[in-house]
Amino acid sequence: MTTTLTQPVRLESELAAGIVDGPGGYTGVEAGPEWAAEVRRLATLRNATILAHNYQLPAIQDIADHVGDSLALARAAAAAPEQTIVFCGVHFMAESAKILSPEKTVLIPDERAGCSLADSITAADLREWKSEHPDAVVVSYVNTTAEVKALTDICCTSSNAVDVVESIDPDREVLFLPDQFLGAHVKRVTGRDNIHIWAGECHVHAGINGEELTAQVEASPDAELFVHPECGCATSALYLAGEGTVPEDRVKILSTGGMLDQASQTKAEKVLVATEVGMLYQLRKAAPEVDFQPVNDRAACPYMKMITPAALLRSLAVGADEVHVDEQTAHAARLSVERMIGHGDPGSGE
Repeated sequence: MTTTLTQPVRLESELAAGIVDGPGGYTGVEAGPEWAAEVRRLATLRNATILAHNYQLPAIQDIADHVGDSLALARAAAAAPEQTIVFCGVHFMAESAKILSPEKTVLIPDERAGCSLADSITAADLREWKSEHPDAVVVSYVNTTAEVKALTDICCTSSNAVDVVESIDPDREVLFLPDQFLGAHVKRVTGRDNIHIWAGECHVHAGINGEELTAQVEASPDAELFVHPECGCATSALYLAGEGTVPEDRVKILSTGGMLDQASQTKAEKVLVATEVGMLYQLRKAAPEVDFQPVNDRAACPYMKMITPAALLRSLAVGADEVHVDEQTAHAARLSVERMIGHGDPGSGE
C-alpha cells in the first residue's frame, strides 16, 4: 500500500541531513525539543501514529502516541484512525501489527531490529518438529515471526499461556515454542507431561540468572519481586518462595503489562524487577513512590535500542522501513492470533 500524504513532506531539514548510519543503528540526532517538534510535524503530514514498546528508550516512549507490549500495540494499530503505523519495537512486533492491520502501511524505524527469541525457531524448524509429532497441537508465544504464526494452531501471551494449554485436550500432545523458560513455567503450573518445549530463549532475559536474583534478595529481604517468565531466574524465584526465603505473596511472575498493573497496587517500598531495563521507565512513572530496581542492570536489548531518535526521524521523513507480510501468511497467522484471544486473559502482550 502506498502512503498518501496530506501534504508534501519536507525532507531538507537540518535534522534529517545530520542522520548517519553506524554499527549500532542510526545516530546524529539528539532527542531535544527541535527533534520532538519535527517528529510530530512529520507524523501529522504522514497521517501516522507512533507506537513504542515498553523496552524502548525513554525519549521514544515519551514521543509515542501509545506505549505498551507488542499485542496491546498491535491492537492499537488496528484501532488507530491513522493509515500509517510507525512501530518502535522489534521486527516481529511490526509484523504482528501488519497482520492485524493489513490495509495500513506499517513502518519500523530500523528493519535490522530483530529478536533473538523470535529467531530461535524458523518456519522450517517448526515444519520438521511438527512432522515428528503429527497429532500435536502447536502453541506459539506471540514473540515469533509471521511465518511461524502461520504454522501455529493457537498463539499465546505470557498472561494466558497456561489457560491456552489447559484448554487443549489432555490426551493431545502439545508443542510449545519458542521460549523454554515460559514453557517450563506452563508445564510446572499445568502439571502436563505431554508438552514438548522448544529450547529457545531471549538472550537478555535468559541472562538474568538465579544467582543474581538470590544476591539481590539477600541484600533487600523486604523487597517484592516482579519476574518476567522469560527470565532464566523465574524458576529460582519460585524456589526462593517455596523455601520461605521470600514470602510467596511477594513473588510475582508477570508479563510486562502485568508488572504495570501490579505497580499501581503494590504496598512494597522496594521492588526488584527481572526483565529488560527499559521497563523501569514505565514502572517508575506509574508508581514514583516505589523504589524499582533491576535484578540485572545490564539487561538491555541491543535490538530494541536500535530504534534511536535518528531512526524514528528517518522513518517519518522518507517512509522507511516498510513491513510486508504476504497475504496467505498473514491470513493463517491472523487465525492463530484470533484463537488466542478467546482463552483466559491475553493481557497486553508478552
